[in-house]
Amino acid sequence: MYPRRLLAEDSIAAACGLLGARLVRSDGWGARVGRIVEIEAYIGTDDRASHARFGPTRRNGVMFGPPGHAYVYLVYGMHHCLNVVTEPRGFAAALLVRSIEPLEGGDLMRRAREEWVVARAARRGSALGSSARAAAARQRVAALPLARLASGPGLVCAAFSIGLGEDGADLCNPAASLHLEPARPGDPALEPAFGPRVGLGATPEPWLSKPWRVWAAGNPAVSGPRTRR
Repeated sequence: MYPRRLLAEDSIAAACGLLGARLVRSDGWGARVGRIVEIEAYIGTDDRASHARFGPTRRNGVMFGPPGHAYVYLVYGMHHCLNVVTEPRGFAAALLVRSIEPLEGGDLMRRAREEWVVARAARRGSALGSSARAAAARQRVAALPLARLASGPGLVCAAFSIGLGEDGADLCNPAASLHLEPARPGDPALEPAFGPRVGLGATPEPWLSKPWRVWAAGNPAVSGPRTRR
């Protein structure tokens, strides 16, 4: 079981602690397990890049709740993103899980990615066009290295079959189908690197340049820039 008290800490400390922890998905497909190697922190209602800047809403309410729960949202109508809520209840903060290094069940992650891209293709046009896009997408997923199957926040959710049904789930519950586990003895030590968050668009300073993205230096599964800035 991942200790909830570690997620109740300052969010950057919690992010450093979560680096190297395991995300576990156990469902009818079997077990999918991966190491967290890239995280972004969104901290407080003052953070202009955070959903919490609007105050509590139906969408972001989980961010204001107790630590250790999943905050899952949909972007662009097609990408789900998994966040781990941090800090004490009432203070809105969460860590976006940007990248996972697959450890177990890589074949299941690839299958989930294939089903995800086929479903996307089916929503994007005629049956003939969708069929061609789906075939091409399957080929692309089949050719991906294992390390790239869950490299990016939307791809984490695709590879682990995470959707809005997991919003609010207790990730510190070891009996849950989706949960966190600490790194195990003998797991490689990960060197944390820090830099600005990715894809914030017109977010103003100082929030645009806050070094609130944490990643495992040198890890091939990292999705964003791999150099410190």
